[in-house]
Amino acid sequence: MIRGVLVTGATGFIGNHVMRRCAERGWSAWAWTRDPARARARLGPTASLASRLDDIPADAPIDAIVNLAGAPVIGPPWTRARRRLLIESRVKTTQAVLEWSARRAVRPRVIVSASAIGFYGPADDRWLDESSPPQPVSFQSQLCMAREQAANAAADLGMRVVNLRIGVVLGADGGLLPRLALPAKFGLAAVLGDGSQWMSWIHIDDLLRVVELALTDDGLQGPVNAVSPEPARQREFQRALTRKLGRPLWLRVPAWVLDTALGEMAELLVRSQRVAPRRLTGQGFEFRYPAVDAALGEALRRERS
Repeated sequence: MIRGVLVTGATGFIGNHVMRRCAERGWSAWAWTRDPARARARLGPTASLASRLDDIPADAPIDAIVNLAGAPVIGPPWTRARRRLLIESRVKTTQAVLEWSARRAVRPRVIVSASAIGFYGPADDRWLDESSPPQPVSFQSQLCMAREQAANAAADLGMRVVNLRIGVVLGADGGLLPRLALPAKFGLAAVLGDGSQWMSWIHIDDLLRVVELALTDDGLQGPVNAVSPEPARQREFQRALTRKLGRPLWLRVPAWVLDTALGEMAELLVRSQRVAPRRLTGQGFEFRYPAVDAALGEALRRERS
């Protein structure tokens, strides 16, 4: 039984939803934050906040950790300094919560840690599942490997470890969708490259259900692909989005333009990752939004409401 959860990255898009889901379930949730004022504004007056982990009372029941903290991968160019920041923002946070867990008289039983499908690196049309290997020559793969390795150390503390390899998360209030919908509303949506690259995605509601499953199912551990069973090619995704918005799709950005502007980061936009949620479907998990058309429709409806 879950009584309390520690959430890192609680002020982010996914973290904010996780905090609300904990409240709905009657679980106490603590947000570890380096900016209490921002967290209070984002999470509301009743949220339990800690700027230092040791500020959490020793007798506060913390049965689980949801580990989401990390600097955004899509942002400034992946310079050497930026790569170091991306890795350290994930690894050092993970190490800190595990060191804190080791000091607790009663340790958390499980850590659910956010990785990404970037673990598999850039691919082609072949399906990737949890048994597929990483590509250590790719930075996105290196980043996910480092985060998962740090989280796996929790097993030495007797904790169950679940590494969620998350795809593009679709929601009205954060993530990639608002950034895609804004230009689309002005008729400026674009096919990237030839548009044939696969996008593996998940609706925020389904992701929250996956997080809850990972917290409560003692039999679930190791890597779990948190993606819809129906990935979409990029041009089909954009067609579905513009169709929902009643706007045209006529622009195309050649891959070489993105490669020139973004360097290796362009992999995230123009290379395929056709990922299957084998472990979830094998356990009978039923997605509420398996198809991108319905997922986009629901997310955009919430944006307007």
